[in-house]
Amino acid sequence: MKRKQFLTKGIVGLGGIVALTGIAASMAGKEDVVGEPSVDCAVSPRETKGPFPNKTPSDYVRENITGDRKGVALLITLTILNRNNGCKPLSGVLVDVWHCDNQGNYSEYGGYGMQHEDLTREHFLRGRQSADNKGRVSFISIFPGYYTGRAPHIHIELLGSTDKSLLATQIAFPEAVCNRVFVTENYRGTDYIRNTSDMVFRDSLEHNMPDTVTGNIRDGYTLLKTITVNV
Repeated sequence: MKRKQFLTKGIVGLGGIVALTGIAASMAGKEDVVGEPSVDCAVSPRETKGPFPNKTPSDYVRENITGDRKGVALLITLTILNRNNGCKPLSGVLVDVWHCDNQGNYSEYGGYGMQHEDLTREHFLRGRQSADNKGRVSFISIFPGYYTGRAPHIHIELLGSTDKSLLATQIAFPEAVCNRVFVTENYRGTDYIRNTSDMVFRDSLEHNMPDTVTGNIRDGYTLLKTITVNV
């Protein structure tokens, strides 16, 4: 599916609330714009996959990972670069994405201490795609919530053709945007761990942050992030 067709169908599927970069530019003064495009070719930090990693990611080849979850729309666009090849785009690499819902719950897990709600038979907010010839993938989702002990985040894993893990990393979120989202309907408020206190981000936050986050509560947000690996 061509990218333009994918985005058009995705917007329709979400009731027209996904914010695209072009739309954001046309609504100057009404958008949150956080961050700057990345020019850094440093290898992205390697982070933990747990405690709620994908179980059968090959079953989740899809662009819209929202499922039945409610929340502020989020378009996640990732660009994968290979530092060992002059930081050129890395095409064909598998990109797995997963994150919690607006209440901090993960599909495929639950019924125990860390997550009381049993969602072991659900598969929302998990997806896989193969990077195109520009090293890009996009996922339609919702803005994640948070759970006790962690700042809001998204998990990313890059895998080679034999499913060998090339990198597992995480993306943090600008707190100014979180504070806007988390006071809207369906979210839990702003009592979350800040990025600088988060056990994962506090020693690598600069490289965990998105390149940019653009959008607003009504139309949704677009997250752009460059992820660099050595292959």
